[in-house]
Amino acid sequence: MRELEITFLGTGTSHGVPMIGCQCSVCASPDPRDNRLRAAVHIRTPEMVLQIDTPPDFRTQCLRKAITRIDAVLYTHSHTDHILGFDDLRRFCEMEDKAMPIYGTARTLADLRRVFQYAFTEETGFRTYIRPEAVLVDGPFQLGGMEIIPVDLPHGRMTTTGYVFCRNGQRLFAYFTDCQEVPEAAVKAARGVDTLVLDALRHAPHKTHMSFDQARAAAARIGPRRTFFTHMCHDLGHAATENLLPDTIRLAYDGLEISL
Repeated sequence: MRELEITFLGTGTSHGVPMIGCQCSVCASPDPRDNRLRAAVHIRTPEMVLQIDTPPDFRTQCLRKAITRIDAVLYTHSHTDHILGFDDLRRFCEMEDKAMPIYGTARTLADLRRVFQYAFTEETGFRTYIRPEAVLVDGPFQLGGMEIIPVDLPHGRMTTTGYVFCRNGQRLFAYFTDCQEVPEAAVKAARGVDTLVLDALRHAPHKTHMSFDQARAAAARIGPRRTFFTHMCHDLGHAATENLLPDTIRLAYDGLEISL
């Protein structure tokens, strides 16, 4: 296999697309690329299988892509559209009879312990249940044959974690979702990366997410070989929006698979 194999399990915002009660042209679109579950990606390396975030749609996403193994989960932050599939990790613990390492910042891990308190108590740590092993992310770490560099991204009153994946000194993949801008430190960490994934919520400005134009500007500052936008609402129809972009920037869609 290649160094990284990445599957976009979901590319939508917290409402998902189609959005409940909406009959706009994107929500009613027959284009399957306009159907967006909540944002998450699945990553395979020659050594490990990693997951970034477990949204409410996680079980459906795993069934759609026939996912049967996860070795560790990296969390970007603890908003509900990124964590509420947490309990479905128990099946992966059961199938391989193992604990599940979960990586996150101190705040993210504290929130997971609070929301899923039952999963972190010894009395529920039996074979057929989830057995999380919390791993603090407070600097670069090694996992799956890669160096993973965490970066801070502003997201309203919260700071989310972006991840830059490096192998043999090369920046291969950067995943920056749920952010209102990309600070200079994050730009530096990802500069020249092969493949960049960026939050691009909609055309209009937003207080906690990057707009379409802001995401384009951030991509230009980072200078990747190619960029994919994610965490998109129903404001961005797939075909019409891609017509506004250069070939080096595309919209991700649910089920998209890329290899690096």
